[in-house]
Amino acid sequence: MDYLQNARETLATEKDALTLLSRNLDQSFNNVIDLILNCGGRLVIGGIGKSGLIGRKMVATFASTGTPSFFLHPTEAFHGDLGMLKPIDIVMLISYSGESDDVNKLIPSLKNFGNTIIALTGNKHSTLAKHADYVLDISVEREACPNNLAPTTSALVTLALGDALAVALINARHFQPMDFAKFHPGGSLGRRLLCRVKDQMQTNLPVTALNTSFTDCLTIMNEGRMGVALVMENDILKGIITDGDIRRALAANGADTLNKVARELMTSNPKVINQDTYIGQAEDYMKEHRIHSLIVVDNDNKVVGLVEFSS
Repeated sequence: MDYLQNARETLATEKDALTLLSRNLDQSFNNVIDLILNCGGRLVIGGIGKSGLIGRKMVATFASTGTPSFFLHPTEAFHGDLGMLKPIDIVMLISYSGESDDVNKLIPSLKNFGNTIIALTGNKHSTLAKHADYVLDISVEREACPNNLAPTTSALVTLALGDALAVALINARHFQPMDFAKFHPGGSLGRRLLCRVKDQMQTNLPVTALNTSFTDCLTIMNEGRMGVALVMENDILKGIITDGDIRRALAANGADTLNKVARELMTSNPKVINQDTYIGQAEDYMKEHRIHSLIVVDNDNKVVGLVEFSS
């Protein structure tokens, strides 16, 4: 068997299914977005099996992008978890066939509670679709599974529709990176979006003067362990000497470099960044300009630190 060809056929099948999903979207999608935007409660998602797993991922995406959401397992719902629902909550039920017993058994209770029901189903004539207030079509022509049984293509389509809903809500709410950061304070993402340069900068600076000799500049750079030296005069920044400056000087002047002083080695008017800039912005700035160390200044443009990042 040519497994590579098999993989390409699988991906082609799933690509066609996503195209079909896009074509099948209609005004119901806009109606669902408006419904969620105006919801005073939470978006509750339920599903069994693969649909449940996709539902959990959708919940994670919605919750982290400004739409309060949680997952309700249809079976557990009948053993007390229905108590988590409020009448103002919207319930999104996922069932490709629309005939999953555990899912459909929820409908009478949800109707009794007064919850609005959104159905994600591949069968617009199913029991779930008939009793839902809104229906979003996730039908596919066939599963990528060679037996047309395992939820493969249909699972991908459901996941993609969830992403489409989430992105539409992000745009509608004008959800910005700093809003995202509020829900992701931990790890590298939280650090990039919440920490400022002043929280990460080095304040023990390797400083040299304009007339410092080449060898003394090297000593200051080595002791600073940041691969740079700041050239200052009366607390005013005049330039920066980096490892790259040293290499370029040696390449251009050879042994004569040993006779040079800081003013002849430095890069004048080096790039700086304000101490209140977010770390993520600083990293992006450094990547854009391909620099490893960046001088930090305060609001009076006084040098207060250095930041360095690995690419």
